[in-house]
Amino acid sequence: MPPTDDLPGFLHGVAPILDRWGYLSVAATIGVESFGVPAPGQTFMVAAAIYAGAGRLNIYGVAAIAFVAAVLGDNIGYWIGVRGGRKAVHRWGKYVFLTPERLERAEGFFARRGGRIVVIARFIDGLRQFNGVIAGITAMPWRSFLIYNTIGAALWVGWWTSIAYVFGTHLVEMIDHAHRYKWWAIAGIILAVIAYVALHLRHRKRRRARSAAAVADEPVEEKQA
Repeated sequence: MPPTDDLPGFLHGVAPILDRWGYLSVAATIGVESFGVPAPGQTFMVAAAIYAGAGRLNIYGVAAIAFVAAVLGDNIGYWIGVRGGRKAVHRWGKYVFLTPERLERAEGFFARRGGRIVVIARFIDGLRQFNGVIAGITAMPWRSFLIYNTIGAALWVGWWTSIAYVFGTHLVEMIDHAHRYKWWAIAGIILAVIAYVALHLRHRKRRRARSAAAVADEPVEEKQA
């Protein structure tokens, strides 16, 4: 394995573990992270992909192990949620930063968005760790969860392993450079959200107006009937 200096600064801490345990460390950290245990799964995956770019690991092996660990871990989390996750959250959630209030907000997201949340949850810290647990608590059908979770895991693993493998140790430089423009990016996102909301409200207003006009145009006999 490469020495610690071959990894970007924020990955130095995982280098000794990755040097010793290799693929197993990737599987373990991603697996336990996926059912709610705080662990740097994504960090280990990125580090392993950088190692693969240096020829020290196999990138297909890293991606396959990360994908399987993510899907299995999330499914364990799902069944934890089904078998009594709410009680566990109320009792132990505060130790992993999942308070009842945060759970309630997350349940609201799942109730409104369902499958889409499961797909994008992999990319969001907090949701990534409790994605399966919350899906189980909210009684999301397991087959639906499995499908969307598999898609999300594939996208997540594919994105991070590809980026880390291709750019290697330059990844941190790219992230630091991107941070310079984060406020522009945030402003762009806010404007996009505002535009979406405005268009959505405009569409609803027009639809209601058409419905009201259609009712007004109905013959009197039909209304009385």
